[in-house]
Amino acid sequence: MRSAVDDLISPHPLGERMPAVYVDDDFTQRFTQALDEVLAPIFTVLDCFAAYLDPRLAPADFVDWLAGWVALDLDESWSATQRRELVARAVRLHRFRGTRRGLAEHVWLLTGGRVDIADSGGTSVSQRPQGQIPGSSPAHVLIRIRVTNPDAVDRARITAAVRRMVPAHVATTIEVTT
Repeated sequence: MRSAVDDLISPHPLGERMPAVYVDDDFTQRFTQALDEVLAPIFTVLDCFAAYLDPRLAPADFVDWLAGWVALDLDESWSATQRRELVARAVRLHRFRGTRRGLAEHVWLLTGGRVDIADSGGTSVSQRPQGQIPGSSPAHVLIRIRVTNPDAVDRARITAAVRRMVPAHVATTIEVTT
């Protein structure tokens, strides 16, 4: 079985770059052609390296590697499109990590639905120590996801993703509705 790599032609054939005495030598030309076959995929990858760094263009297995570069844990059950979008938006997701906005965007990328989040937290400033602690206890986050087909949403996968984004002490409830 032949692959696309078998048909690659080197953009920089070595035989043409040899001194004149070797250009007419049949053995040298065959030897350098063999090296050209080995080097052609390397030249192609280097020439297209910018495309490898774009998760929307990179080969699927390389997208998983890029996810490691940007500190994302990708679930193997996510579709290729979801994986590519998550890696492409990784900087934005990290910027808003731990916020309502970041959580909503992450869940939206995984489900495509409208995401509403209600949490029990809060912030305040006090000039005196021992001030009132904002929010209610225990800490809780309610995530409502509205999609056209709730049965198509993998709740276990969404729950696992949300648990990675929410602090460990915060209880979460996920509701998926139409």
